[in-house]
Amino acid sequence: MDDYADRLLTLVLSPGYTPLKLKALARRLEIADEERPQLRAAVRDLVRAGKVDVGRDKTIRLPDRRGLIPGTFRRSSRGFGFVKPDEANAGRGSIFIPLKGARDAATGDRVLVKLVRRGRRPGESDEGRVVRVESRGAGSFVGVYRERGGTGYVTVDGGLFRDPIPVGDPGAKGVKPEDKVVIELARYPTHEREGEGVIVEILGPRGAPGVDTLSVIRAFNLPDRFSDEALAEAREQARLFDEEQLDGRLDLRLTPTITIDPATARDFDDAISLDRDHNGYYNLAVHIADVSHFVPAGSPLDREARERGTSVYLPDVVIPMLPELISNNLASLQADRTRFTVSVFMEFNCDGVLTSRRFGRSAIKVDRRFSYEQVMEFFAHPETPPADLSAEIIGMLTLMRGLAARLRARRFTRGSLELTLPEVEIDLESGRVAGAHLAIQDESHQLIEEFMLAANEAVAAELHERQIAFIRRSHPDPDPFKLDDFAEFVRGLGLKLDLPQSRFELQRILSETKGQPEEYAVHFALLRSLKQARYTTEPEGHYALASDTYCHFTSPIRRYPDLTVHRQLVALLAGETPRLKLDQAAALAEHCTKTERRAQAAERDLVRIKLLTHLLDHVGDSFHAVVVGVEEFGLFCRLIELPVEGLVHITTLTEDYYYLEPGTHTLVGRRGGSRRRLGDRLIVRVARVDVDRRQLDLVLDEPAPQASRPGTIRKPATTESRPHPRLARPAHPKSRGPFKALPHPKKKKRRHR
Repeated sequence: MDDYADRLLTLVLSPGYTPLKLKALARRLEIADEERPQLRAAVRDLVRAGKVDVGRDKTIRLPDRRGLIPGTFRRSSRGFGFVKPDEANAGRGSIFIPLKGARDAATGDRVLVKLVRRGRRPGESDEGRVVRVESRGAGSFVGVYRERGGTGYVTVDGGLFRDPIPVGDPGAKGVKPEDKVVIELARYPTHEREGEGVIVEILGPRGAPGVDTLSVIRAFNLPDRFSDEALAEAREQARLFDEEQLDGRLDLRLTPTITIDPATARDFDDAISLDRDHNGYYNLAVHIADVSHFVPAGSPLDREARERGTSVYLPDVVIPMLPELISNNLASLQADRTRFTVSVFMEFNCDGVLTSRRFGRSAIKVDRRFSYEQVMEFFAHPETPPADLSAEIIGMLTLMRGLAARLRARRFTRGSLELTLPEVEIDLESGRVAGAHLAIQDESHQLIEEFMLAANEAVAAELHERQIAFIRRSHPDPDPFKLDDFAEFVRGLGLKLDLPQSRFELQRILSETKGQPEEYAVHFALLRSLKQARYTTEPEGHYALASDTYCHFTSPIRRYPDLTVHRQLVALLAGETPRLKLDQAAALAEHCTKTERRAQAAERDLVRIKLLTHLLDHVGDSFHAVVVGVEEFGLFCRLIELPVEGLVHITTLTEDYYYLEPGTHTLVGRRGGSRRRLGDRLIVRVARVDVDRRQLDLVLDEPAPQASRPGTIRKPATTESRPHPRLARPAHPKSRGPFKALPHPKKKKRRHR
């Protein structure tokens, strides 16, 4: 924003401002007559951005938001859309925006909405119209270039716009039809006029290796290059680093220390030391990479890390928050190297109760790097440990197993929830899907998880008690009405749940259904009833962990909130006043929540692109699936063999006429009373795949279900035994063979090439 806009906005926002016309504003701002055109242009820009309004009397004022609902807009491929209200109005649900009421809003835009009609029946959305677009969610878009009638057009990916965007004569760019390109919009489309764009980058031919990944990076505006200043500072930090200059740190290099990470890990945030004294007390030390030593606040490295907010883990590439010289070298806790850490020292009694905590900057030397698989192999055969393991390390692993079990038991005693939703991870060969495997979540993973949770809680409790501003990790309490809906749903499955607001009752339901046919339905339905975790400065607690005070501290290499918490704690240890103030922390928390969700959305989008591309060769093939969403227009189903969702449209359910029973997430047949509900396992057939629009159309490939009464659990309608997701695990964690699709009985399955 230029100087004129800054000065004008400062005046309008000042206390006691009275709306003024442009000429009076110019006098107040001491702007000469010859500069008035620039001021007029600044007013137009601010009005367009929704920051000021011009009244009927031509006075400039702040926008009147009375009666308007702020939220985020999402447009469908048919032009209409929905607005998800901000937190303060979240209880009203999404607001339907018809095509004519959407103005030029695009998916992701922040908008103000005026309600025009209330929902007439339960489950029906309110209807509104967009009054103003306050800020754009994206400045550029990715799509496929095509030509028609001598004019270039770009069909934007994901169905974000109903019609292709004209880009004029792009000959100077050398673009070819079917190229993936990045465009910027000079004019956003409405229902009355088409948009207008300009090509700013050519990514490569559609379908070429790596183009899908680059397309997602550009579509989500992920910064994939570090500035020259940041890289130069990283090199300078490497030059200055002297592992023998401990600068008053605790020297723990002779203390037995280990890391446990995935076999493919490249950066190591955390290490563990553990012993037990003669009184039976456990002394646990969690050592976290001291990234703050290499990334001074306000430096070029810090500015880049803050902007990114988090590392992004795409299926075939990692976009790190910090340059690899820092993340994979200087700060990474590599074995047999002196590394700087911030350590959390915790003492637990024999029951796993925390009896004391203290903190310190330290230097460690990791004695042994373990993979999760190696730890599980040791746990499976403790009597025959590897010959190169010392007695000290063997004893530590045994102690770790015992302490983690106690901490885990105590966590569930206080009401912590654990959803069993096994994730399927895709296997890639040369950037293309070769198969899939179930993500492992065994005892070795749980062990590290418990120690990291304990360290995070200890740091959060220390900062909270000292009344220091810090970024907390919050999981707000769920909406009671959604929990009531969940209770109604599980009662429909024949389960008893009288107090859905009780974590212990929810915990009981999760435990009772674990390993049962209805497990996925119940666990997934509860997940849909909970709110998303976020970063905040408010002491909201963490619902799923049953923790009153919690933060992220243990991954400063890849998460910016962790780095800020490190700085606050390190300042306390040095006897200094922490620099980060409450208002700064609040703004950073909101920013980091957005960057985290952007990273998650980018990963989901690229995984979907790769899976849909894979399924182009499997149209007509059948797969097992589970119902993960029920709407008036059909069933959203997730394939079990490959983790991708598709829609079984209600018009393809020809055996009956179905209506939605919202409370139980069920489509009910009007004639026969048959029921299709959340969590049902089905066999579906791939009917159509549209990669650019991210659409997968499925049809059922099984007989119609028999009518079932609420309160009875219906078995899957098939003569074959269907593998439950939890039972489809490879025989050994290292087994990564692809799942196979079920061949359609009337069609020979094509080979994927």
